[in-house]
Amino acid sequence: MNKTLIAALAFVSLVFPASAESISDRVAPCLACHGERGTSATENTPSLGGQQAPYALIQLFMFREKLRVFEPMNEMAKSLTDDDLRTFSDFIAALPKPAPPADAADSARMARGETLAKQNRCNTCHNTDYSGKENVPRIANQREDYLAKTLAEYKDNSRHGYDATMADVMQTVGKDQIGELAYYLAHYR
Repeated sequence: MNKTLIAALAFVSLVFPASAESISDRVAPCLACHGERGTSATENTPSLGGQQAPYALIQLFMFREKLRVFEPMNEMAKSLTDDDLRTFSDFIAALPKPAPPADAADSARMARGETLAKQNRCNTCHNTDYSGKENVPRIANQREDYLAKTLAEYKDNSRHGYDATMADVMQTVGKDQIGELAYYLAHYR
């Protein structure tokens, strides 16, 4: 059985007796994939630390209602009440933000990525430090592989958000530029 399925089954078993368990107990399966302190070490799995509560709430709602389809998350969220969604999103918002990678960033790639981020006004919606705000996610120091995957999905219109903003923005970004943009945001200091 794979790790995601085990985490999903563990999470579902924790959700049903929700009133008897603390939030720390209930989020343990989440942190198994998304990182013990909200910084993911799992390929293509986002770090949750530092995300805005309104953004996390919207994403959890979308998973629960299958407006965003990723089966492990849909399964985990399906029995969450509205109060559970608020509790989980508040918990996520309190997790420490991910740190930039310890290794020195490639200055040429950083310069190319910064140019792309400014050209596409990433620093408008996501804040000048890419920390996110309200219903806009934190993208600074997010996993590079997850950023590249997500940006490519917005580009090819296979990922749908709650509005079309990202799909529109990504239309001007070349497929060959996605990696540079993801690198810059993942290594942002």
